[in-house]
Formats: sequence, structure tokens, C-alpha cells
Amino acid sequence: MITKKYRIGELCRMVKGTSSTLKTAPGSYPLVVTAAYRRTADSWQLEGPAVCIPLVSSTGHGDAAIHRVHYQEGRFALANLLVALLPKDPLVCDAHYLYHLLMTKKDAILVPLMQGTANVSLKEQDIAAVEIFLPPLTDQRRVVVQIEELAAQIHEANVLRQQSAEEAEALYPLQLSEAMTPHGEGWRRETVADVIKSMDAGWSPQCDDNAAQGDGWGVLKTTAVQWCEFQPQHNKALPQTLAPIPALAVMEGDVLVTRAGPRKRVGVVAAVRRDEPRLTISDKLIRLRTDRLKIDPRFLELSLASPFSQEYLVQRKTGLADAQVNISQAILKSTPIAYPSLAEQRRIVSELDNFQKEVTALKRLQVETAAELDALSPSILDLAFAGKM
Repeated sequence: MITKKYRIGELCRMVKGTSSTLKTAPGSYPLVVTAAYRRTADSWQLEGPAVCIPLVSSTGHGDAAIHRVHYQEGRFALANLLVALLPKDPLVCDAHYLYHLLMTKKDAILVPLMQGTANVSLKEQDIAAVEIFLPPLTDQRRVVVQIEELAAQIHEANVLRQQSAEEAEALYPLQLSEAMTPHGEGWRRETVADVIKSMDAGWSPQCDDNAAQGDGWGVLKTTAVQWCEFQPQHNKALPQTLAPIPALAVMEGDVLVTRAGPRKRVGVVAAVRRDEPRLTISDKLIRLRTDRLKIDPRFLELSLASPFSQEYLVQRKTGLADAQVNISQAILKSTPIAYPSLAEQRRIVSELDNFQKEVTALKRLQVETAAELDALSPSILDLAFAGKM
């Protein structure tokens, strides 16, 4: 693809924006601002097509960065933190091609021009002096069509991937709900109080912020209890001046429930998979020790995590809607539990664990697919502007 070198200043008329981002009265015209979305304005300043470049860093804090440039058609208002490039001769420079080119190459040709310490910014004369290479108009338009067709396909793939991710996220709760629904004879219906040997609340010593290390004791944070996942590294170190309370140490088979905190963090449950003799529970956690002749700890964990039990607890939480809420030990004890024989419990737990592994693998694949899709656009643009499409 044959190209010719131009300076942006000779290709485009450059107009700085005049509208305030926050104080412009809303109206029927788009207001191009530095953010990805558009605001509105009651009057217009320019008529596109135009490429709009931010004159200030996207991150601030002394860093040089431009997250995006904008393409805008029709009549529009422009915020005073941007400059618009309007091609002087549309038979020489296609504005849409210029947009894709500058968006692709911004980190190489625009960001290095930014100056300043606290307020990093671009100067219009520096942008005007930037040299770019343009192919003939027919090639510019062909490249734009190819880029936008591929971008549409990538967008469609991302939408499908997101739908798949949402469906995968919903799979396990559905499977859990079905597994915890009594099937046939042999299931007993009791309460948590009927299937445990003990229930304990923790303590609230003044601890260090860093996790316990070495032979020190630690007090578990509520974040140590995730949905059916115990993360013992989430703890605060107990100062040597305070004696630990061994009776509050967590052991393999303990079922931990978050008792107090933000609404979405209360009632979260996890079972401890191995002994943790130097970690104790805080006052925001409740520890359950099951009657193992009746119920497997992992089965109790999954039962309390099931939609039925969670709905029961949600309805009985006390406290402010979006601040600190609580569930009491009495409420937890009263939670209905249905369970089959121990052998059937262990079969259900194993089946759910295997299903969870499949869902986790599916979600991992979706993350990898998302990364591949994100990397596809830059590579397509690079090929396009190298004349290889």
C-alpha cells in the first residue's frame, strides 16, 4: 500500500473545545468529553466528521496517558479539555481512518508529546507537527470498512462470551439448590441446632494489620470466609502481649459463618478443610462443630450456602440495609436443614465438587477467551495500518 507523509496541521483544521464538562446546560447535541460516554449540550460548536483528542492526561498524578480519542459526526459540542481535528480535504484524509490510526498509535505518537509535572498536557502545536502516513482515499475507506466489520464480529463474540459467563455463574447455584432438595425417602428435616454439637462466637482483640506469620497466632477476618471457600491467609496477627484462646482455634471440619458486616458479607459460609491450630475466630464469625454421626461438615456448609438457607437468613438479618447487619446464633440455630444418610451426603458433596471443578474450568476458559478477544483488536489494527489486510 503506497503512502504519503503529512503533518496533522496541514491535513486538518484544529479547533479547541469551549464547553465546560460539568457546567454546560444539557440539550439535544452530543457533548464530547474525555470519558468514553457522551454528555449533552444545548448548543453546538462544531460539525463533523472530526477526531477529538484530549489535551490532558487521562490519569493525572503526573503520569502521561491518553485512554482514548473520539470520533464524532454531525453537529456537536466539545469540552474545553479536547481539541478537534477536522480534515480540510475529505478527498485526501478520511476522518474515520484518521481516528482509527490515532487511536491505534496514540501511545507511540501522542503520549510522548505530553509535558508537565502535576498537570500533564498536550500542546496543540505539538499535535499539529505530528507526521503520519496516509494511503490513497480508496485504501483508507477499504481499511475502515474492514476494521469495522471485524470490530463488529469481535463485539458479537464478546456479547456471546459474556452471556456464556453469566450462564456459567448461574449453573452452580442451580445445581446446589437441586442437590439440597430432599429426594425420596430417607431425608430428615431438622434445624441446625439438631445437627451440631457446639456453636461459638469469637473474640475481638486489638490485632496487627498484617497476617500472622511463623509460630504466631492469628485472628481470622471475615474475608477468610468466602462462598464455600476458606482462605486462612486472611487474618490479623495477635500481638505477643495477648494470650491466645486455644478453645477458639479452628480445626478441620469446623463450619464458619460470617455473623456481622456489610449485608452481602453476612451469612457467607465455608468449611475448614485442614487443621488450623493457630488461627482463632473473630467476633464477626460463628463456628459450628457438627454431630458427625448425623451430618458431614461439608454437607452442612453446602446446605447453608444453598439458595433456600440463604433466603431464610436474608429475611432474618437485622441492621441497616447498606451498612452493618447481623445474624444471631439463635437465628442460625433455627435454620431448617434437610439431610439424607451420611453415605448419600458424601456422594452429593463429591458430585457437587466435581461439578464445581467443571464450572471453574469453563470460567477459566472464558477468561482466556476474553483476553484473546481483547488482544485481537490491536493486532487487527496493526495489520490494517501496515497494509496487510
